Formats: sequence, C-alpha cells, structure tokens
Amino acid sequence: MMKAKLSTLWIVVMINMIFADIFTIMVELVHKNTLGERPGDVKMTMAIAAIVTNIPVLMIYFSRTLPYKLNRILNIIAGIFTIIYVVGGGMLTPHYIIIASIEVILLLMIIVKSWKWTITNQANRILK
Repeated sequence: MMKAKLSTLWIVVMINMIFADIFTIMVELVHKNTLGERPGDVKMTMAIAAIVTNIPVLMIYFSRTLPYKLNRILNIIAGIFTIIYVVGGGMLTPHYIIIASIEVILLLMIIVKSWKWTITNQANRILK
C-alpha cells in the first residue's frame, strides 16, 4: 500500500515538473528570451537537467519495486535532492512559484511518509 502511495506521489511530482517546463518554454517563446543562457552553456545545462529530472522518473518505478529498507532510504534521499533541484533551478515567475510550491509540498509528503514508514505499520494495515 505504501509503495503505491509513494509511486503515485512521484507521478504527480513528475507531471508538475513537466508542466512547469512547458509553461516556462511558452513564456520564454512569447518574450523571445533564451533564459539568459549562452549557446555553449545550454548543452551542459540540459545534460545536468536530464540527469536530475530522471530522479522522479526512476522513483516512480523504484517506489513500487524496491524492498522496504532501500525503498525508504532512496525515497528520502531522492525527495531531498529533488527539492534542491526544484528550488535551486527555479524562476521567480508566478507559474513557477505556484508549481514549485506544490512540488515541494508533495516531496515533503514523500519524505515524511518514507520517514514514518515501518514494516509493522504496513503489516497491521493488511491484517485489519
């Protein structure tokens, strides 16, 4: 049960990340802006983004398949790294602030649920 909840939260985080990127691209296209990047920097920025954005993608799968202890630890670590990415790589545009706030709340939920997750809690719920 907890695995499904965590995986679902990661799906919602990922969808929000996608929409944040789509909306940002739309804003930049309207303003004919290039996000302040020089051409050489874009390749490195996109390479780093490709790595970091795969954390939530992989966590959708890992949350459902990894054994309890590793699952719990990885959800906490991935949640922290993703918060750092969302906040550190963010913008001060209204759409990004709204979406990033929701993402951070969801990621904190993942961290707290993972932190409090115990095998006995899960076993007791199955038995009831």
